[in-house]
Amino acid sequence: MSAVVYQLREVRRARYAVAAVFAVHGSVTGSFATRVPWIQDHAGVSAGQLGLALAFPALGASLAMPLAGRISHRFGARTALRGLLALWTLSLVLPSLAPNLATLCLALFVYGATSGMSDVAMNALGVEVENRLDKSIMSGLHGMWSAGALIGSAGGTLAAHLGADARLHHLLAAAVLTVLGLVMCSWVLDLQPAEDEEAPPRFALPPRSAVLIGAVGFCAVFAEGASLDWSAVYLRDQLDTSAGLAAACTTGFTLTMALSRFAGDRIVDRFGAVRSVRVSGVLAALGGLLVVIGGHPAVAMTGFALLGLGIAVVIPLCFAAAGRSGSNPSLAIAGVATITYTSGLIAPSAIGGLAEATSLVVSFGLVTVLACGLVAFAGVLRAGDRTPVQVSPPDAAVPGRRP
Repeated sequence: MSAVVYQLREVRRARYAVAAVFAVHGSVTGSFATRVPWIQDHAGVSAGQLGLALAFPALGASLAMPLAGRISHRFGARTALRGLLALWTLSLVLPSLAPNLATLCLALFVYGATSGMSDVAMNALGVEVENRLDKSIMSGLHGMWSAGALIGSAGGTLAAHLGADARLHHLLAAAVLTVLGLVMCSWVLDLQPAEDEEAPPRFALPPRSAVLIGAVGFCAVFAEGASLDWSAVYLRDQLDTSAGLAAACTTGFTLTMALSRFAGDRIVDRFGAVRSVRVSGVLAALGGLLVVIGGHPAVAMTGFALLGLGIAVVIPLCFAAAGRSGSNPSLAIAGVATITYTSGLIAPSAIGGLAEATSLVVSFGLVTVLACGLVAFAGVLRAGDRTPVQVSPPDAAVPGRRP
């Protein structure tokens, strides 16, 4: 009995450690995003050139994500996460050092590649901890990512307000976050591959199950990207509100998403992944409908809040389902992550292009249709519903090996 209790304590400690890793990962994103204007001025690039450069993080992530499984197999999950997370936190300094467009694109490619690989590694460990605890934690882990992003953004906003050089700001932030990440990685699960387990391929197409799960994630991330980048514009241009009220709409959307993620685990534990996503899809579709037909700032803001509430838990559940959908969790998670990164890349430009050809109302009509897709295709996340996992004493299983 004491051995079982010890293992439970180890898993619980691993849960808090991987939650801290998610927060560290999010802090890097928040720290970078707030200093993009400074980076643009330092590199001397136009708005169009900056838009081109900002496509390189998604490109780097998409190409590098499949490597995460190979690295974890070679070095073990803990060592792999420690190294990949350190590369990610240290890559924060690269964009601010870029003196021109070419070096900025290269820096952002590396920044995105390290982000994507560490993202896959930490989500795979999160799914493993969730399996061993036999209760939902993925939504809360992604809530910790959002909290970390808010903290990083707050630090970046303060640095920008003080007129601090982004090179110094990012150097200090990278140093602090690297140390925190290395410390937290010491307590995550130290998973090792089985002796007869073959190494995953360096590059491979995601399994079919991951593609279907990724399609659900695509719908959610498209709605998220559209709302984050265009909600303020929608209120200002379509409903003629003040800049302050328009900005408050975006803040409210972000806050609703974060709060929903922290509350999401209890909902998923009670109702299961499929029913949770179906209800989430209904809320998101209702929110999109309010945005489209509202015609009043209060109604539109309520709609965007419902969108945030509806899509918040979908991505965590997509990662959880991918991690349980086949014999190679890292490959499946990498496939889902690649699809969702792609959605986040194309959503803002797709909304803008459709708005230019028609109107923003039509653009958010598309968002509403995709939200309905969450209801229709939630069944592919059935793998996200857990089966009970018993924690065995050390003499009944190989320590560190996947159950």
